[in-house]
Amino acid sequence: MILAAGGLLAASVGMSLVASRLRLPALLLFLCVGVAVGSDGAGWISFDDYGLARDVGLGALALILFDGGLNVGWSQIRSVLGTSLRLAVVGTAVVAVVTGVVAVLVLGLSPLEGLLLGSMLASTDSAAVFGLLRGSTLRRRLLHTMEAETAFNDPIVLVLVVGFIALIQNPDYGPADMAVAATRELFVGGLSGVIVGVLAARALTRVRLPMSGLYPVASLAVAALAYGTATKLHGSGLLAVYLAGLILGDAAIPGRRTIAVFHEGMAWLGQVGLFVTLGLLASPARVADIAAEAVVIGLVVILIARPLATFATTSAREFTVRERVVLSWSELLGATPIVFAALAVAAGISGSIVLFDVVFVAVVVSTILQGLTFEPVARALGLTSVAPLLPRPFLEFGGPRRLGAEVVEYPVIGTDGTVGRRVRDLEPPDGIWLLVITRGEEAVPPTPMIRFAAGDVLHFLVREEVAHRIPDLFARLSDVGWVLTGERGLRVPAPARP
Repeated sequence: MILAAGGLLAASVGMSLVASRLRLPALLLFLCVGVAVGSDGAGWISFDDYGLARDVGLGALALILFDGGLNVGWSQIRSVLGTSLRLAVVGTAVVAVVTGVVAVLVLGLSPLEGLLLGSMLASTDSAAVFGLLRGSTLRRRLLHTMEAETAFNDPIVLVLVVGFIALIQNPDYGPADMAVAATRELFVGGLSGVIVGVLAARALTRVRLPMSGLYPVASLAVAALAYGTATKLHGSGLLAVYLAGLILGDAAIPGRRTIAVFHEGMAWLGQVGLFVTLGLLASPARVADIAAEAVVIGLVVILIARPLATFATTSAREFTVRERVVLSWSELLGATPIVFAALAVAAGISGSIVLFDVVFVAVVVSTILQGLTFEPVARALGLTSVAPLLPRPFLEFGGPRRLGAEVVEYPVIGTDGTVGRRVRDLEPPDGIWLLVITRGEEAVPPTPMIRFAAGDVLHFLVREEVAHRIPDLFARLSDVGWVLTGERGLRVPAPARP
């Protein structure tokens, strides 16, 4: 088993290199690796345990959502929270109903089975979307809306899928029971995530661990506690782990770079394990029987249900028509719907293997169609920018922690107000010192007359008692709306740029 796991991971890493060279979605190639070594491929691995696939999938989703929360932080999504929740709740319901009706007509399913399939396909895959957006130059407001929507979408879809499974299996279980259970799961999950996240943030900001390698261990413990607590209390573990990540993402905790790199690796491990496992379950020979119908349903989701849901839940005051088009086009199906389909098979739903195969084909269609065209579509609509995709966090690359300080870095981009200013104009607060400027392969001493240029990386030594002032300093560095006048560097507003 260890040899097989190592071989699959190695193959998946190789596939990621191939994908980057060919500009293909890497996650699709991970699925192909699973299919290639499975029973219908080379036959090296025989795997048909849908219950284990469900557990692996949910665990992987928890890792991915926690990493997504850490990378964004609560402060980044606060302004788009209302829009994201509407898309995740109302928009998901619209997609589920529209897709369910089409599935009933195309596949001859019962209404409940159609709604179950529609709920599965209403999922937007966090792994696929996070990976897609991290390679994008999309405008930040759109970016944060997409990230928050896809993260909140997964818990909502899981509640719907579990509810429809219960409705199919238990005649005494009604819509009112489903509504009560859904409300309880989301409330308990949200409360658990907030409590664990707040307590963890306070603990990690006050307690100094003896080794930097312990900080990723502590953060992984936070993710496990949030997910486990919520699940034990019959709440949504996926919602809890994402909220805990959001709260921890805003906390001024030591070892931020170490934690970020560790969880990025764990999220990738989760994605690889998730997609390869689901690829092992797929049967190309079996899928061929319903391929045409599945392609039709997948196209309905992408071209009709998603745009309809997006335009129904957003207004012209929030986004332009072009922005709403890109919003709907960003919602890749990915592997998450396959996880929910595996959940139905593991629950013993009659005909669920057909649902699984339909979802698999629809996922492949979405990954190819949307994954390959998302960035060109956004660029053609004029919705990309020169700024990097995610907020540029300051990154620790080491530092004298035992002396009560950290070394952090700030990368300068072309649109920053810092460009063209002199070092003497910087005036950082007491307790924050500019140590060195790295410019290409050269280390430049920060003498007073040196001017900052795009591409520079500024390295600061920061005392821990003033670390809370770092975000304000970096916000000022990136602000193009100020100029310096006078000998003391008095700041006044700059004229507005055209």
